[in-house]
Amino acid sequence: MGRLHQVTPGIIGGTAVALAGVLLVLAVGAVRTAGQTPPNIVEEWNAVQAPPPPQLRTVTVDPKTTALLILDVISAGCNNERRPRCVRSVPRLSQLLARATTAGMPVIYSLTAGRSVADILLPVRPLGDEPVVTSNSDKFLGTNLEQLLRDRGIRTVIVVGTSAHGAVLHTASAAALRGLQVVVPVDGMSADTLYIEQYTAWHLANAPTIGARVTLTRSDQIRF
Repeated sequence: MGRLHQVTPGIIGGTAVALAGVLLVLAVGAVRTAGQTPPNIVEEWNAVQAPPPPQLRTVTVDPKTTALLILDVISAGCNNERRPRCVRSVPRLSQLLARATTAGMPVIYSLTAGRSVADILLPVRPLGDEPVVTSNSDKFLGTNLEQLLRDRGIRTVIVVGTSAHGAVLHTASAAALRGLQVVVPVDGMSADTLYIEQYTAWHLANAPTIGARVTLTRSDQIRF
């Protein structure tokens, strides 16, 4: 009768791991050799289906602790040639501004580099000494916007303007990441195309950390 050999469990485990590694390398090599590299997002672009739309919610804000941010609604970017959707949003912005002003809510404006208050479209142009900051897409970057909000005891911001995927997306996101509650009326943000506005709305509603602090709504669903 042959002698039984005791096999150390560690040797078995190591051998199994090594064998699995070899098989994985062979499998990857076979896929590459066959020209079957898994497709990337650009190659699968046309297979993407839009997710269900986010829910628009009625929201009530306190005018004493809320600020309305009107971003880059200037003649250079908000015109019928470049961005007609922005032009169509202006009446709603004007109505929201009037309601906010009547309620005593602070209003803060933004510009892009090289522009002045005179470039802001007349229906939403500042009437007095409302603060104005100048920056790129993120209006917190290189400005005193955060200090302006802190000095006024602001805990919630309503973000409107153009472009949706520029100033609105990045400023709203930056506000959320600073711990503020953010309200974005989707009829008050505009871009060159529907897709851009759709992407922006989805991102704000679903991005990690940001989505938990953002409420998507319509301008007529905001209560003071």
